[in-house]
Amino acid sequence: MKSKRKISDIIVTLIMIVMALTFVYPIVMVLFNSFKETNTITTDTVFTLPTKENFVALENYIYALEAKGFFESLKYSLFITISSVLAICVCCSMCAWFITRVKGVLSSALYYLFVFSMVVPFQMVMFTLSRTADRLDFNTPWNIWIIYLGFGAGLAVFMFTGFMKSIPLEIEEAAMIDGCNPLQTFFKIVMPMLKPTMVSVAILEAMWVWNDYLLPTLVLDIREYQTIPMLIQTSFKGGYGRVEMGAMMACIMLTVIPIVIVYLLGQKHIIKGVAAGAVKG
Repeated sequence: MKSKRKISDIIVTLIMIVMALTFVYPIVMVLFNSFKETNTITTDTVFTLPTKENFVALENYIYALEAKGFFESLKYSLFITISSVLAICVCCSMCAWFITRVKGVLSSALYYLFVFSMVVPFQMVMFTLSRTADRLDFNTPWNIWIIYLGFGAGLAVFMFTGFMKSIPLEIEEAAMIDGCNPLQTFFKIVMPMLKPTMVSVAILEAMWVWNDYLLPTLVLDIREYQTIPMLIQTSFKGGYGRVEMGAMMACIMLTVIPIVIVYLLGQKHIIKGVAAGAVKG
């Protein structure tokens, strides 16, 4: 039995290694090509390491930073991501607290509406969304977080509600006996206990908002505002269909680095938070 288990463990490990390499390989190729001359990237050397003939050091990175409005787009992406994640974490955790503690038809219906929203394809609502955003003036980086709050609420409420069911009600009752009102009870007692799920939700939502291309393109005025994904798509194209592939791949790497750092800093909380958010009450 032990030998069979060892063999199965080895097989599973090998499969996981192959899958990991499959997912990492495209990122490594982008990294290698970000140091190559643009003309050589579209040839057979795309899958090879940089050589003396096509290695350009940091020229592509300097070009991406200086010539294409990278820092302006970075400012918009940072603001949209931070504001959206903060709104999702605070509002959805409060909503989950209400759903968990206030038993009734309204809270149950509200919970299932949030769960249902996770299975609705974005393509079904994107046309009406863009029209509504224009009419309500949600078409700037300063208020697009309201739209992200709506689309990110489903997963967040689901995870927060699952974790909230594991928090003993007696803790909150003791806080209220000590004189806390509902808001004080939530922010001083409940929210600190939500840390694992809060970090998990924040990282998952940040990865989504930071890398999102379709929603900002539909809502924002592309001539006035561009997030990083929009910049990568539109700003490295020249005349006659020419694309500055080297600078584009350098910009992609500069875009990946911040979100990878955020993920690495919070990865120890992700599994814990997801597992806690999947608790059935």
